[in-house]
Amino acid sequence: MEYIIQVDENDREIAPIEKLAAHRKGLLHRAFSILIFNAQKQLLLQKRHQAKYHSGGLWTNSCCSHPRDGEPIRAAAKRRLREELGIVCELTPAFEFTYRAELDNGLIENEYDHVFIGRYNGPVYPNKDEIEAIRWASLEEVRADIQQHPDDYTYWFRYLMEHYAEEIRQKVD
Repeated sequence: MEYIIQVDENDREIAPIEKLAAHRKGLLHRAFSILIFNAQKQLLLQKRHQAKYHSGGLWTNSCCSHPRDGEPIRAAAKRRLREELGIVCELTPAFEFTYRAELDNGLIENEYDHVFIGRYNGPVYPNKDEIEAIRWASLEEVRADIQQHPDDYTYWFRYLMEHYAEEIRQKVD
């Protein structure tokens, strides 16, 4: 059983909670999203494995997950980036946001999301248990594709691109 961290609207810890229970009940919990950019300012996207417990087969940001109980958020982000993509790089905190989404399988995402930006130009080694495919694309290409094919992307990534693309661009430039 995997435990994540239930939080209040100010990201103050309430209690550890079993991950699936948090998503079934729609409880606000701590999460992170990582955006990895290369030297050409292209964003690394991943297509989530079809077998994921939600949002399988959809394109999303470079890496996203939850810290474990007692695990610092940046340490968790670095751990998952290495586990999912074989990438080790510095991660800079960019901003935080909250969102709530009812997913297609009856689960509810309700996250206090810490966004990190990293820069990386080396090889990528996707974990085949987590990821079906990867690709690099400019923010403009991503936003255009989301407009044309919104159902191909996770809710949180669409939300991120709709509300924070300019802020992300400024931090990458």
